[in-house]
Amino acid sequence: MDALPSLVLAAALAVGLAVPMLGWAVLVRPSAAANAARANLARGLGPDPAGGRAARTRAPLGARLVRALTPRGTFTRIDRLLVGAGRPAAWPLGRVVAAKLVLAAAAGTLAVLVVGAKPQPLFVVAMALTTVVSYFVPELLLSSRGQERRDAIGRELADTLDQMTIAVEAGLGFESALARAGRNGTGPLAEELVRTLQDIGVGQPRREAYLALAERTGVDDLRRFIRAVVQADAYGVSIADVLRTQAQEMRLKRRQRAEEKAMQIPVKVIFPLILCILPTLFIVLLGPTAVDMMTNM
Repeated sequence: MDALPSLVLAAALAVGLAVPMLGWAVLVRPSAAANAARANLARGLGPDPAGGRAARTRAPLGARLVRALTPRGTFTRIDRLLVGAGRPAAWPLGRVVAAKLVLAAAAGTLAVLVVGAKPQPLFVVAMALTTVVSYFVPELLLSSRGQERRDAIGRELADTLDQMTIAVEAGLGFESALARAGRNGTGPLAEELVRTLQDIGVGQPRREAYLALAERTGVDDLRRFIRAVVQADAYGVSIADVLRTQAQEMRLKRRQRAEEKAMQIPVKVIFPLILCILPTLFIVLLGPTAVDMMTNM
């Protein structure tokens, strides 16, 4: 008889604890910032076509066919190109690999039809080259986009470091200055800064997050800046002094790159001048003289 009230009391206590927990699980939702961070960190990370055995068994037939027809080293190479291009959300790894095969198949089919209609050696070589180039078109596009992204980051780096220097000298911490530069910026460098702060927010160590930033972008100037920040954090150097020195160095390098490109302009103008302008000029100036000489003869 004494055990019955104890059992009822335990049941009431369990219900009393379960109801608030159930309400918390139903009503509480992740914040907008958490959802944005999760979406940004998972951007461009579709299902891995080169996954493990469990992933291979769950993959649809099309994904298994793509994996069977593609060398494993291709996945690593394309993933590296996607990282350099900023992992476009519309082009995950599996879609890029599938696009390579589809383009190659379409070009191969066209090559068979053309060569079957005109079986000449020139057409055979041209169609073979077209098929090979079609297979590598997605990688070429990703490489071009990655190069443009690296150039944009290199151009934005000096101004971003100036903003961070002003913020740190005004009293903000390094991460707060990093967040401010990421919010105020609009280019790929601002996106990478926001991504780095989100990596830190989900638990990645600061040093690893900074080094991952340098590895993702592949920009030498940014890599040197990250190395200087990591060393300053390790040895207790003032981060404001590091930012000021790095900002001055980046401005100097940007000016030197602009001067270098200006020096290259005369050399680049020579070839259009020789091939396009000078022949036309000779025709206009010497043409009437040549016609008169032919008439007099």
